[in-house]
Amino acid sequence: MENTQSRSEAERWEKFSRDWLSLDPEIEVSRICDQLRNTIFKELHKQGGVVGISGGIDSSVVLALAVKAIGADHVIGILLPERESDPESIGLAQNLADKLSVRTIDEPISGVLDGFDCYRRRDEAIKQVIPEYDPPGWAAKIVLPPDLLERDTLNFFSIVVTSPSGQEIEKRLPKDQYQQIVAASNFKQRSRMSMLYFHAESNNYAVIGTANKNEYDLGFFVKWGDGGVDISPILHLFKTQVYQLARYLEIPNDIQQRTPTTDTYPGGSTQEEFFYRVPFDILDTVWLGFEKSVEVKDIAQVLDLQPEQVSRVISDIQSKIRSTVYLRTPPLRLKME
Repeated sequence: MENTQSRSEAERWEKFSRDWLSLDPEIEVSRICDQLRNTIFKELHKQGGVVGISGGIDSSVVLALAVKAIGADHVIGILLPERESDPESIGLAQNLADKLSVRTIDEPISGVLDGFDCYRRRDEAIKQVIPEYDPPGWAAKIVLPPDLLERDTLNFFSIVVTSPSGQEIEKRLPKDQYQQIVAASNFKQRSRMSMLYFHAESNNYAVIGTANKNEYDLGFFVKWGDGGVDISPILHLFKTQVYQLARYLEIPNDIQQRTPTTDTYPGGSTQEEFFYRVPFDILDTVWLGFEKSVEVKDIAQVLDLQPEQVSRVISDIQSKIRSTVYLRTPPLRLKME
């Protein structure tokens, strides 16, 4: 029996397939929990952990992992809504926390963001591009070209606004306005990080991050915002692998089936249209194949795509990794002679 299992496992890795992304969730959860427990208690010398919970798949999986690793009595879930958050998020996050017997603290951050002039600074830049934009009542979001599999396009951002009557206006964002919109919006993640550390330090707890491999390696996070944490238990996992753990951990279906969003812009952009440009099952399969030096034609065959489509996805991955190196770079020390 043992030889048969070994042979089957070896055969799995002989030919590239989507199965290469498959985890043994029981083993993976056990491994993560062991390291999470050891890191929090023995390396960081903390008494527990705080997790910012949003009702999304990543924070839900991390909350469940934390409870499994160190116990619900040593975990606090922090709800961090602001006036543009999806109202559904709080309910989903609270329901999961209740299911896991985790204490939660509600910390709305709209007042903090008003103090930073977050909304005004962002809207000022949007109006420079689309003068008709007139909040409140108008929605806005940033998007990338959606047709990466159909044609080769650069990663240029556009702003899409929607009037109260449903009229939609889309224009390409000039560099200066794009940078101001992003810089102002990043107050949201950095304010949340500050609040997480308040509660962590008040309880001698660690801040447990929720970023996955897609977010970290491709730069879909805010430096010293959601990237500012003490420990990142799912940073090595592709998004599709996070969903595998979610099923094993019995995360509620309404969270598992929810479309991942940025929850940053009042227009409610999805992660795919804002940043990734292709569905996660395609992105992760192409990316893993590329990392394992699988030939483009073999990746394409598995996904029923053309080789040039796979090559475009790989180029987009490489471009995002190159252009976001600074996000993953720790503070640099000057080299003094």
